[in-house]
Amino acid sequence: MHRATPLDLVFSHAAAPAFPRIAASLAAGGHDPSDRDAFLMDREVVTLLHDLRPEEGLGEAMDQMAALVHHAFLAWAAGAVTIPIGPQAAEELLEQPLAEAAESKDVPPYFAQFPERLIWATVIENQPPEPLDGIFVSRTPDGDLRVLGIFGMRPDRPGFSAVEATGGRVERLAREDGSRLFDPTLTGGATAGLRSIVGEEELLELGWRTRFLAAGVESGDARWKR
Repeated sequence: MHRATPLDLVFSHAAAPAFPRIAASLAAGGHDPSDRDAFLMDREVVTLLHDLRPEEGLGEAMDQMAALVHHAFLAWAAGAVTIPIGPQAAEELLEQPLAEAAESKDVPPYFAQFPERLIWATVIENQPPEPLDGIFVSRTPDGDLRVLGIFGMRPDRPGFSAVEATGGRVERLAREDGSRLFDPTLTGGATAGLRSIVGEEELLELGWRTRFLAAGVESGDARWKR
């Protein structure tokens, strides 16, 4: 069954007229769409952000909205690819990163959707943890990875939370407490089979792992839907 994505919820109406105009405007100006500074200065992008902003404003959340629009546009321009990751595949991905040889070619931006309520994180300090719905993944012009985690999507909530991490892959990434990456931090999480993300570097690592997965899906490997 198809699960709604952030593209469905936020941009189903806005993207139809706005994204083609943004694409044309960036092309006319000779700008690389992955260059966020140039993207956010584009007139059509400014207009879209203004249209999406609620009357009461966004305050500090404006950066998250800008990141969401940029990721959504890049995913749309690449064909709005959503990679649904099944429970077994998600466990394999969280347990052990795939062979790096699988990521030998450039992979267009995409949205990787994880099983509902499998992975949790504390997105807002002193607030309850939220479940990860999925991540937008794309490259910066200099080759770093941008990962935007979408948390707390549910039918009774008008929006969701978003956290972005950007950078290269951290070698020998480890938690300060010595636990394994993505091990649960919620009380009873291990018994319930839940996972956790701790910090932006761990979110970024999740993005790097899905890059290898995305290369396989692009070449016709459907096993990640398990």
